[in-house]
Amino acid sequence: MGNSCSGGGGGVSQLNSEPSNPNSNGISVLPPHSKPSPPKSPLPSSTTSSMGRILGRPMEDVRSTYVFGRELGRGQFGVTYLVTNKLTKEQFACKSIATRKLIHRDDIDDVCREVQIMHHLTGHRNIVELKAAYEDRHSVNLIMELCAGGELFDRIIAKGHYSERAAANLCRQIVTVVHNCHTMGVMHRDLKPENFLFLSKDESSPLKATDFGLSVFFKPGDVFKDLVGSAYYVAPEVLRRSYGPEADIWSAGVILYILLSGVPPFWAENEQGIFDAVLHGHIDFASDPWPSVSTNAKDLVKKMLRADPKERISAVDVLNHPWMREDGASDKPLDIAVLSRMKQFRAMNKLKKVALKVIAENLSEEEIIGLKEMFKSMDTDNSGTITFEELKAGLPKLGTKLSESEVRQLMEAADVDGNGTIDYIEFITATMHMNRVEREDHLYKAFEYFDSDRSGYITTEELESALKKYNMGDEKTIKEIIAEVDTDHDGRINYDEFVAMMRKGNPDMVGNNRRRK
Repeated sequence: MGNSCSGGGGGVSQLNSEPSNPNSNGISVLPPHSKPSPPKSPLPSSTTSSMGRILGRPMEDVRSTYVFGRELGRGQFGVTYLVTNKLTKEQFACKSIATRKLIHRDDIDDVCREVQIMHHLTGHRNIVELKAAYEDRHSVNLIMELCAGGELFDRIIAKGHYSERAAANLCRQIVTVVHNCHTMGVMHRDLKPENFLFLSKDESSPLKATDFGLSVFFKPGDVFKDLVGSAYYVAPEVLRRSYGPEADIWSAGVILYILLSGVPPFWAENEQGIFDAVLHGHIDFASDPWPSVSTNAKDLVKKMLRADPKERISAVDVLNHPWMREDGASDKPLDIAVLSRMKQFRAMNKLKKVALKVIAENLSEEEIIGLKEMFKSMDTDNSGTITFEELKAGLPKLGTKLSESEVRQLMEAADVDGNGTIDYIEFITATMHMNRVEREDHLYKAFEYFDSDRSGYITTEELESALKKYNMGDEKTIKEIIAEVDTDHDGRINYDEFVAMMRKGNPDMVGNNRRRK
């Protein structure tokens, strides 16, 4: 394809003049002044004459330069690996995006834009650095700085002591990223704690923003309409589908609220409830620990979470706020309950996802006959699985109107084993009505699946054994699940705890459950 995203010599040139964001009112979202920087590291020496259809330059074998190690993460379209440079022995993260899954022009544009934006922002202390981008016959490989220091909340919880000054220091780094992005004509659009990693385990390690897969270039006055982001962090104007870069400040404000209280400001039992709360705009500053939080801290949160984006504080003004000065926040430890609430909020409820699949496997023929026919109508090649394209094509025929980002959300939420397709049981799991989930007989069957010795409790060993089937049985995941669900702290999960977990709302992403992570 002639419309490539890269020039020769290993650099990355600008996109063409057509808008790279199909939902941006036809306005070009690439600022005229921007020229992305070239990669920092040399290209592999071995090249072929074939041109890559994604990056538009000669294909290169990334494995001639890097040794691939263990998997670090997985998305619908790609996998991130730990890689080591053969010559220097330096370690990096490599995001491998399967080219066979990049079927449409929009998919290719998304990858191109992510590469461009990361090169464009390179060199900033708080932004993960893209070292190089390679393409071979099977994948696009993004070699990135390895952030080995863990996630934002993990570091806070591990330290066990926490103050307003520590929260201000973290917020300063987050908003510095926002300020740098906006100055460079980039809107991140997916700011959330999971997308901030520490570079190393050192106490003084910088916090790094990652995952620019939803980011876009913008010019002042551009208006965006596509619904992207994550439920807890999404700004009201994004839900109204008319927004600009001020939405990033809102998301950073939500993160600051959580850093100070341990819970998000807008909370409900399901995603729609969260959206309603965001649009309603009431923020709780009365409950603990807010009475003991400083007036200056609360003032900043309020200004970052102004419902009207025109009245919302800018990134520069956040950084100049009195509470954000080096000595502006108190070093007195915050209430220990903040840490425990943060831990509960952060833990991913993987047990619930597997339990839903178990329930789907045990539904009667009468309960699923309509869903079965729906699956068959979408599985156009009779492969027994549904791809993203089949799902996108099939939903409108059934009268379901979802945006592309919402279809991606359904796809990844349903894809329990992370292989990029939905099998029959995964489809039933994702689409069965919630009142079926809450029926007692279904919940008991799911509990029995995990409680293999029928003792009335799910033990660590039983949980590990059951989750291995879904590639979720690592030690950290098991500990997180037990800690989250085991409310009486006896080290195991009883039936009442299991039912409470299943009936508790577990809202997930809005539009960023997409092909890559």
